[in-house]
Parts: sequence; C-alpha cells; structure tokens
Amino acid sequence: MAPEFDMSEPMPTDTALPPAICLMGPTACGKTDLAVHLIERLPCEIVSVDSALVYRGMDIGTAKPDAATLARAPHHLIDIVEPTETYSAARFRADALRLMAEITARGRIPLLVGGTMLYFKTLKEGLDALPEADPELRAEIEARAAQLGWPALHAELARLDPDTAARLKPKDAQRIERALEVCYLSGQPMSALLQRRRTENPPHPGPLPEGEGVNIPYRLIEIALIPSDRAALHARINARFQAMLDAGFVDELRRLRERYALNAELPAMRCVGYRQAWQFLEGEIDAAGLYETGTAATRQLAKRQLTWLRSWQGAAVFDCLRPDLAEAVAGYLAGCLAE
Repeated sequence: MAPEFDMSEPMPTDTALPPAICLMGPTACGKTDLAVHLIERLPCEIVSVDSALVYRGMDIGTAKPDAATLARAPHHLIDIVEPTETYSAARFRADALRLMAEITARGRIPLLVGGTMLYFKTLKEGLDALPEADPELRAEIEARAAQLGWPALHAELARLDPDTAARLKPKDAQRIERALEVCYLSGQPMSALLQRRRTENPPHPGPLPEGEGVNIPYRLIEIALIPSDRAALHARINARFQAMLDAGFVDELRRLRERYALNAELPAMRCVGYRQAWQFLEGEIDAAGLYETGTAATRQLAKRQLTWLRSWQGAAVFDCLRPDLAEAVAGYLAGCLAE
C-alpha cells in the first residue's frame, strides 16, 4: 500500500521564496481532475508538465483535457508545437520558468501538473544531468540493431548527433545505444547537452538538500500520487485506452499523417499509444493487437513513472485511489501555503 503523508511532519519553512506546487503522478491517476479541483480552491494557474500534450492535433491519444475542461481550468504549455517538431527538457525548463515568473507576478501560484518526470527533474535540478536510462526504449534500439546492425544505427546517430557519432566506432554498441537514447528522450544531441553541462550549469558540489532545486527561485511544494492498488490503476489505463479507441484515436492519427510529413521516428510519434496506432495503420498489427500493445505500453509507462516517484525526495505522498483525495490534497496545500 502506498504510504500516506504524515501530517505531523514539518511543513516547508523557506517562506522567503514564492511557492510553486508540483503535482506528479503516473498516467491515468487523476491528475487533471485533481488540478481542476485545486484551482477552484486556491489561487493557482496550471502549467502542464507532459511531453505529449505540447503537440497540436494530438488530442485523443494524449488524453488532452477537452475544451470544456480547458475553459474551466486553462493550461499553459498545451498545443505549443507541431507534431513534426521536437520539444526538449531544456526548452520545457525555460518555458516553465518564464511562465512561473509571470504567474507569480500576477499574485498567483504556479501549479505544475503532469507525469513527465524528466521535466520535473530538469526543472528542479537544472540541466546538469542527461536523461535517465529508459529500459523500454533501449530494448527497442537493441531490437532494431539486431535487425539492421549497429553500423546502420551509427549512421542514424550521425544524422542526429554528428559530433558524438564522429568519435564512436560503428560497432560500439553500448555508446551508440546511449547516444541514441539521449537523442530520443531529450530531443537534443548528447554532445549539445554535455556542452551545456560544462558551460551553463556546473555540477552541484554535493548532494541536493531534500526538497531543494538548483537555481530555481521557488519554494517547491511537491505532491506524488501513488496508487495503493496497482491493479486498480491498470484497470483505469485499460478503460481509458479503450475509450480513446472508441473516440476515434486511429482516425485522429490518420488525419495527422495526411496533414503533416510524419514518420515513425519523430518524438511525437514515439509517444505511447501513437507508436502502436502507427503500427496498426501500417498493417503491422490488427485491432486486437493495437489494444493489447497500447495498454501494455501504457502500463509500462506508468511503471516507469512510479519508479521515479518512489525514489523522489521531498514529496508528500497521497494514494490517488482514496475517495477524499481532492479534499486531502487541498487541505495539505492550504497548510503549506499558510506557513
């Protein structure tokens, strides 16, 4: 069972900094509904922390809030790039910090909501770290290498990150895999990230104090939604994916393919669900396979998100399945903000 936050623990005490709330949780845990409830109770504005919601036209397959929800609770950083573009963690950090400053200047509180944990980490700790390893992505890269050979993947790396490829041998499997992984996850060449680490964000001299970020002028109040019953979350995931299919997810992707010059390797098309729907449209899987692979990939995404969350330092943990979740989180935040 997921641990509940102990309300006897001390609240954050650095009140010299303006507050910002980070609401983190796995896919299908109810983050959007909770965020809508919170902005009706607290003077907040929502900033989306989701690497898929940034893409225009990708609405059904990303479970993007509908027009009625957005009218009731506007979200920043939704529908800001085309599916043919890339959107990196570095760009997110710059956009988020700009918006947080604007929200604070209006006398309101940034409420950052999402499940892209790399974005939260980059916001909190700066740009001095490469993306964490992604087991599912690595398995896919290795499968492609088995089919095409590592020299072919080295050639792909040469297109994405010529500086890194130039110093690697075509059969240096481990380093090619890592460099491609970084490119896919961040949307940037690994060489550029390493250069930025050296010039813009020197390594922190020691371990981060619990709950503190690097070069971020906010008092972060962090909340992690973790289900007490993994099977219940899986049931939500399965039901939501079926609802997406019923709502026309495949037709949405078909229209996107007609409108844009898309390919399966674009970051937008590597989003969970879209990758499987692409395979369906290419005739690689049937309708039953689309449901099975789509739900399995979404469950794997949730597993990775929960792994991040369980190791996250400084967050108050709430069971996303509890019936009084909204009241409990709102009460906790009210106490933090009153400090």
